[in-house]
Amino acid sequence: MMKRSMHMLGGLFFSGMAGALLLTGCGQSGEAKEEPVIELSYSIFFPPSHVQCKTAEDWAREVEKRTDGRVKITTYPGGSLTKAPQCYDGVVNGISDLGMSCLAYTRGRFPLLEGLDLPVGYPDGSVATRIATDLARQYAPKEMDDTHVLYIHAHGPGILASKKPVRTLDDMKGVKVRATGLSAKIVECLGGTPVAMSQPETYEALQKGVVDATLCPIETLKGWKQGEVIDSVTDSSAIGYTTSMFVVMNKKKWEALPEDIQEIISQLSEEWVPRHGAAWDQADEEGRAFVKELNREVIDLPEAEAARWVEAVQPILNEYVTQSEAQGLPGKKFLADLQERVKEATSN
Repeated sequence: MMKRSMHMLGGLFFSGMAGALLLTGCGQSGEAKEEPVIELSYSIFFPPSHVQCKTAEDWAREVEKRTDGRVKITTYPGGSLTKAPQCYDGVVNGISDLGMSCLAYTRGRFPLLEGLDLPVGYPDGSVATRIATDLARQYAPKEMDDTHVLYIHAHGPGILASKKPVRTLDDMKGVKVRATGLSAKIVECLGGTPVAMSQPETYEALQKGVVDATLCPIETLKGWKQGEVIDSVTDSSAIGYTTSMFVVMNKKKWEALPEDIQEIISQLSEEWVPRHGAAWDQADEEGRAFVKELNREVIDLPEAEAARWVEAVQPILNEYVTQSEAQGLPGKKFLADLQERVKEATSN
């Protein structure tokens, strides 16, 4: 009788242990299903107060929202993680997972896409942004193969703001114009003298007469207060150039993302292309309003005069085609596609 009781107690003990282990196992399995948060870093060259930095940060917050917190993005504005010229390589080398900066800051690195910045007469930032993204995707040049390109955005047409009125191409002769990179070549072709300097230096340079004018998108006249130290604006949008800006992700980091998160980020990037373009357009509108408030003269070039300016910058376009074709790149076709898209946008 005693043995039988002991046997029954033993059976109950082992059954209880098995049940406890089963429950414990279920608990561990449930915990194992919890996914770790994917943390990403985003280097942005714009300062925190700039509308394009705010637009980029809105994108990052929306990624977090639509992934239900599975992705967390820490933004580093103002070049605090990688400076503007080093931003792209920083993404390639994993210093940041994401990056936004200008293609033009590393001239020669993107020989085909540099064509996006040419003075082809962009009418506004929305058009420039849409065309830049479309052509980058259409051509998918090898020069950006070392990252995953999310999208491109670009500012509205560069115009001429000067201390003395510039009404004709002849008035440009000898004018000292703040310009860098591609815009310096534009100034030279127009007969002016380019003077390289950063935007923060330009206000004082105009004020003290170090330069007579600046070539810039009109939003700069308010954003950097340069409208206060010029007297007139020449609407040279017939040769409107832009500066295209990339938004890219480290390739290995992108490929390691779950497929559904890739889809969310890709969809959001599509939605943010027009948002960046609209932000550029709004900034330009504010720049125009600022100039108007200051009673600065705005000069519209007559059609025949505008044609002279277009002809004057043609050597820049020719040089781009020659140099890109010499590298085995389809520069001629790329430029033709670009000009056709701009023509379609301006004729509608």
